[in-house]
Amino acid sequence: MGLMNGSWVVLPDTEAAAALAHRLAEPGARSLRHASGRPWLVGARHGSAAVTARVGRVRVAVLGRSALTPGELRARIAQVRDLPGVEAAVAGTAGSYHLLATVDGRVWVRGAASATCRVFTARVDGVPVAAPDAGTLAALLGAAPDAEMLAARLLDPPMPWAALGGRTLWPGVTAVRPDDALTWDRDGSERRVRWWSPPEPGRSLREAAGEVRQALTRAVATCTAGGGTISADLSGGLDSTSLCFTADSRGGARLVTVRWESADPRNDDALWARRAAGALPDARHLVIGAPRTPDWYAGIDTLRLRTEEPVPWVRDVAKQSDVLRRAEAAGSRLHLMGGGGDELFTPAPPYLADLALSRPGHVLRHLRRRCLDHRVRTLSGLRAVAAPPGYRRWLRHLLRDLDGPPAHELLGRLGWQPPPRMPPWATPEAVHAARAVLRGVLEGRAESLAAHRWQHFVLCLIREGGNAVRQLNTTLAGPPYASPYHDDHVVTAALSARPTETDLPGRFKPLLTSAMDGVVPPGNLSRTTKGRYDADLHRALRRQRRPLRSLLDTSLLAAGGLIDPERARGALHSHATVADINGLLPTVACEVWLRSHTR
Repeated sequence: MGLMNGSWVVLPDTEAAAALAHRLAEPGARSLRHASGRPWLVGARHGSAAVTARVGRVRVAVLGRSALTPGELRARIAQVRDLPGVEAAVAGTAGSYHLLATVDGRVWVRGAASATCRVFTARVDGVPVAAPDAGTLAALLGAAPDAEMLAARLLDPPMPWAALGGRTLWPGVTAVRPDDALTWDRDGSERRVRWWSPPEPGRSLREAAGEVRQALTRAVATCTAGGGTISADLSGGLDSTSLCFTADSRGGARLVTVRWESADPRNDDALWARRAAGALPDARHLVIGAPRTPDWYAGIDTLRLRTEEPVPWVRDVAKQSDVLRRAEAAGSRLHLMGGGGDELFTPAPPYLADLALSRPGHVLRHLRRRCLDHRVRTLSGLRAVAAPPGYRRWLRHLLRDLDGPPAHELLGRLGWQPPPRMPPWATPEAVHAARAVLRGVLEGRAESLAAHRWQHFVLCLIREGGNAVRQLNTTLAGPPYASPYHDDHVVTAALSARPTETDLPGRFKPLLTSAMDGVVPPGNLSRTTKGRYDADLHRALRRQRRPLRSLLDTSLLAAGGLIDPERARGALHSHATVADINGLLPTVACEVWLRSHTR
């Protein structure tokens, strides 16, 4: 495949970069040039999903899914005179894409604020280079995996590495924070510029719902605009149901919905999915029966995924691959998924800490309800929200408690994010390594993603999900995924709502249901339950316990001194809880990743 494995790189407008471009050239690769004539964008994968334009000494490329045409982009950049003008020129463009520009030799590179498109950078032969994935740059550098960072990936729940940017698993490769743009001057000197910031959450429920509806409609329109056939998950949940009805209302493309059945007959997702399908008579509906649905963790002992980092969806590979295969067989060119909906529209608990002083009555009422649901004393909840630490202090607490017991499910979700912990099977050496990584985060640019804790909390989840979509699309065969809830404009709209108006007792996801009023039938918007898949997870554990044990019996993590495999196998006992099994997931992901890169 060549040095770049079919990807692309951006280069500064320098003689040294021009020389490097010759080394990177691959058969069939396409090259766009600075106004000087030197190579700017080099690679193979930017051709099919690229919209490019040039006016005078300005060149702009939008790589990914958007509604822009070359003519429209050319008109938008006609008045651009500097790099900030490029961002202003594409303002309001829906979709998921990289924005690349060169203006008289100065370069602008950014991805998506949701991390569905990312930017990484490294110095190759002394030349600064940017790419959409860390693996491309690691290959150019000949880098080997960073053992310290691998240890830090054992954390459960994980640190939001995709949200924070910075150090990667590949020495010499740095991730640009998703809300930052990478810029180079004419001499190749580098700066980071904040191009996106979360909105002030001051809109009423009605106002924010209108913004969400408009943004989601435009995001879905970028998926249907190409015509042909698209597919979409239709689990029965509000998130996927809303996408299906929005896609159906847009027209322009035939819709195929896909649903796999749960092993638990009490899971009411099926009931709600059938109700939604009945109101979508023009769509084709595929239902994968429970006996034909691959287990979670199926084939895990032989799985190889050469992703740039361990991925949380490692347990889902067989299931996701099966869905995409069926969607492709039905003619789908693009598969819509509902990821991001839970994160955006389920009220984020940390808002109670944000409002503890300004709205104590509201906070006390809602905290009591949550504490009752989670069987925890209200006084404990009050302590958690009364004097929450700032972000840097929270990081210091995390360093101290890294190998401590897991935080309580509710109390841990009242701060900046659920506090990560090393698993009980991590060795002292692994704990020491992970602590060193987090100390580096604290000593560096330890900056929260938003001033409001609840927005930081949501953005951590959104960016981890967006990063997962990005890697799914570079790994699995079949139609690519589109995740409209990760569209930056949808995220911005959802974060603009006053949290006191989106946390309403007795109403499920009121911001989404208000936004979808008139798009989704009222009967489907009335759902107040959420399907659970514990039975599916336990069935998978029964069937896949042997492959999982085999994975741990021959563990490379254990050989490297990072885990005690005997203690890890303890999470697979016949009475394991969902928490036990989920706690093992980061370890399994790291093991599969390490095997994929060393065997």
